[in-house]
Amino acid sequence: MKSVNFGATGKTVSLVGLGGEGVLRTFNREKEAQAVIRAAIEQGITYFDSARVYSDSEVYYGSIWKKESSLRKSIFQTSKSASRNKDGALADLKGSLKRLQTDYLDLWQIHDVRTEEDLQAISRPGGALEAFVEARDKGIVRFIGVTGHHDPYILTRAVEELPVDSVLLPVNPVEEILSGFLTHTLPAAKKKGIAVIGMKVLGGSHYVLPKLNITPEALIRYALSLGITLPIVGCSSPEEVQTLSSAATDEGPFSERDRKILVEKFRPYASKMAFYRGVR
Repeated sequence: MKSVNFGATGKTVSLVGLGGEGVLRTFNREKEAQAVIRAAIEQGITYFDSARVYSDSEVYYGSIWKKESSLRKSIFQTSKSASRNKDGALADLKGSLKRLQTDYLDLWQIHDVRTEEDLQAISRPGGALEAFVEARDKGIVRFIGVTGHHDPYILTRAVEELPVDSVLLPVNPVEEILSGFLTHTLPAAKKKGIAVIGMKVLGGSHYVLPKLNITPEALIRYALSLGITLPIVGCSSPEEVQTLSSAATDEGPFSERDRKILVEKFRPYASKMAFYRGVR
């Protein structure tokens, strides 16, 4: 598995990461979740996504890191807080660390920034940003990120205005058609020199892929062709982890020609597949 620089942080991560969705965003499925996490480790994946609100995802990770502390040192563990005030964010961090069975996060992300009101609440005195900066300064978290999949222009402002080291945003052919995240947020992140993590790589495309004869591997390679740091994909089985890994190690990213052909195939489905822009 190839490693890439994580923005300007001086750290490296695997070319693809394990998303916090799939079997990880469940309850009471520890055996299946652990199988997915271990499959990712075996494939050389080092970036592991999670969030305080992702069901038992943190618990699943923590059950492994607790038993094998040496593994924790070799991976890049992330989590997120959607709290908008300092006290709430610090409480989320405390809970995440406990559930993950670790005393630090490699990346802690301001989760799901959607509106002007979100930005104001995060940035005002007593807002969540104070918790993030304090945790970073104390070494409890190494880096700060921001995430969003609702309004690309609000997320772009967050990238430009907040002291973040990374941004997590939707990256798929539909986003190229609709514009916003790939035409505004991505360039802003690259200009700032921060890491860019692609989510929603498969979009809402599960019902479309068989119809268009498009594989998940193709969409992962598409994401890599846009010059992001890495895409993350939630997996529900070790076989899906293998698909994620193979897409990053076998054929490489798409050519410009292949990328344009893929985008055109998705054009008739764009409005339906970007449903996540309106999901709360």
